[in-house]
Amino acid sequence: MAISDLPRRARSAFSLSAPSWARPWRAKAVDDGRKGPSIAVLGNCQGRGVAQAMRLFAPESPVRYLSMGTLRRDHGTLDGLAATLAGFDHVYSQAFPGGLLPGGDSGTLFAREKRLKMFPTIVFSAFHPDMVYAGRTQNLADQKLAASPLGQYHSAIALCAHRLGLTVAQTASLFREDVFQRLGYFDHWDPAVRELVTSSAGIGFGLEREVGRWSRRGAFMHVINHPKAYVIGDIARRLLAESGFTPEPVAVEDYLGDELVHDVVWPVYPPVAEQFGITGSYLFKRKPRGAAFPVLYDLEGFIAASFQLYDDAAPGDLACPRVETWATSPWIAEIFLAAKG
Repeated sequence: MAISDLPRRARSAFSLSAPSWARPWRAKAVDDGRKGPSIAVLGNCQGRGVAQAMRLFAPESPVRYLSMGTLRRDHGTLDGLAATLAGFDHVYSQAFPGGLLPGGDSGTLFAREKRLKMFPTIVFSAFHPDMVYAGRTQNLADQKLAASPLGQYHSAIALCAHRLGLTVAQTASLFREDVFQRLGYFDHWDPAVRELVTSSAGIGFGLEREVGRWSRRGAFMHVINHPKAYVIGDIARRLLAESGFTPEPVAVEDYLGDELVHDVVWPVYPPVAEQFGITGSYLFKRKPRGAAFPVLYDLEGFIAASFQLYDDAAPGDLACPRVETWATSPWIAEIFLAAKG
């Protein structure tokens, strides 16, 4: 499936190669006594989680994770990647764009490797409608994203407020229900579900039932492109079952924990959480370094840290399509300017 075939919101969220700030984990081919059918998993941080879950669910099978971010370094060309994959009995991959690897994209690989089974990249904005990327984003294979206090995830409200000259306190005053309503933050659920279901169906891995099950458990995302462990586990289990395995009947979170919770956690804002019947907050968590306790920001602290970075950045380095639209739309800009008093 080509990137251009994806729904607009999915493309704008970089759904095929959404950057992850999780620590790299690479399961190299190590002889640990597993003699079952061999498995290769190619993907981003979600693919890494799928590989780990498969090691749990299929304890007799050796599993190797191939990082999407290091394809060129590790395999050279698409031919080199295909040669690596030829040594495995089962091959699973997320979509990846052209430019990451000379020779083509995941569609090219799928056309020549008939054993390849695609699985979706989970991008879902409904719990975190304020989250955006900023920077150079036109080419998914050549992104240069602006830094934020939480890796490279930004608040659209904070970014726009800084652009329009608001103070930290004035910006914090915008994080309230009526502003969210006017900005459309309560309208993300249906489009987010529709686009996730459509994009997953487009690669033959429809998620209608899974999305319903995940939503009954509350907020199933840590950030827009980091799903919780049970989401990753469901995908891994289904891939194995559809390939003829009998996965172990255990929950991945019970045995392996939730790897991505150790990365950035963006809060579900209380007015947004209320519509889902869950508890919300304005507590932002930065990815910790080593064993250190993670840095936590309250709302004003996060905005202040963001503004400090924005003050030192060139305006072009903070490009964001949503913010550009807001700043030039009088009826939206007036929301921000009204906060200046």
